[in-house]
Amino acid sequence: MLADDPLGAGREDPADPAPYRAAFERIDADPSELLLVADSAGTVVGTLQLSLLPGLARRGALRAQIEAVRVAADRRGAGLGETMVRYAADEARRRGAVLVQLTSDRSRTGAHRFYERLGFVASHEGYKLPLV
Repeated sequence: MLADDPLGAGREDPADPAPYRAAFERIDADPSELLLVADSAGTVVGTLQLSLLPGLARRGALRAQIEAVRVAADRRGAGLGETMVRYAADEARRRGAVLVQLTSDRSRTGAHRFYERLGFVASHEGYKLPLV
């Protein structure tokens, strides 16, 4: 699912599973990380990653970061993405986070409408610096 769109197709390589397995093991071993997987009859149909980030700002508040939200193409529009994001926000709250944040590529205008419908606000301009 990570490679199932024009952006992912250019940066993911499902034919080489080794880096994904290594990343999964690191994430799975870290109690500040949660990989959410939606399963239908043994088939993965949705995923997202929730990271808990301690910080000094906001009086030492814990933040939650949602990453890599993906829903299988044949399952989109049926509410699965909403269920996963709401679950992640509820879990972040349960773990003590005061806010949940995410980034979305500027080209994903449909995703922007989706997140806004769920109550997210485009409040900041984001910047990234590739290191490799």
